[in-house]
Amino acid sequence: MEEVKRIKKDVELFAKNIKEVESINVIDSEKKIVEMAINYSKDTIYYLEKDDNLTAFGCITYAHGLLDAIRLLHKLI
Repeated sequence: MEEVKRIKKDVELFAKNIKEVESINVIDSEKKIVEMAINYSKDTIYYLEKDDNLTAFGCITYAHGLLDAIRLLHKLI
């Protein structure tokens, strides 16, 4: 399935980006956002295993959005 490949590619990109964020000093309120992003990325895997690709895609997209907010605040993007 083409969509599964796309989702897995996004999961790999998330893993790369989370490492970047883990290397910076985030404040307490930002830590909660990073935790939420990680949880959504884990949800992505769960839904992929359940063959619910639409929900999996939504989860990884939301995870990226949360993480990008932190990356923008810290001028990483």
